[in-house]
Amino acid sequence: MNKKADSFLFIAWAASLISMLGSLFFSEVMKYEPCELCWYQRILMYPLVILLGAAYVKKDFRMAFYSSILSGIGMLFSIYHYSIQKISVLSESAPSCGRVPCSGEYINYMGFITIPFLALIGFIIIFITSLLTLKALKEEQ
Repeated sequence: MNKKADSFLFIAWAASLISMLGSLFFSEVMKYEPCELCWYQRILMYPLVILLGAAYVKKDFRMAFYSSILSGIGMLFSIYHYSIQKISVLSESAPSCGRVPCSGEYINYMGFITIPFLALIGFIIIFITSLLTLKALKEEQ
């Protein structure tokens, strides 16, 4: 068994779990209603908790391929969402996406940390650790 791949897979799972719990905290405890782009990011993040958790338990390191795809797509959504919030030209021309505008910022720590930024960090961690898991698996073979 490859210890490096095992560690990377656990880190990816932990990042997905923390991201999921964070989004649930913001919506259920803080009562922040998610916008449409937030829902798309959730749709990509929540299955990663199950996929990576099962992969870690079964020691199926090949699942990192699928998590890298889901997290890569999630990164694109997060980058777009963050751009709508922080780039004034995009926020002015952003279409209305439901009851909650996608350009709205419930949190804004230190002037740049918003909810889509936190999701982006989660997706980046999962993406990188998934690639490192695949690399470690390839080195073992």
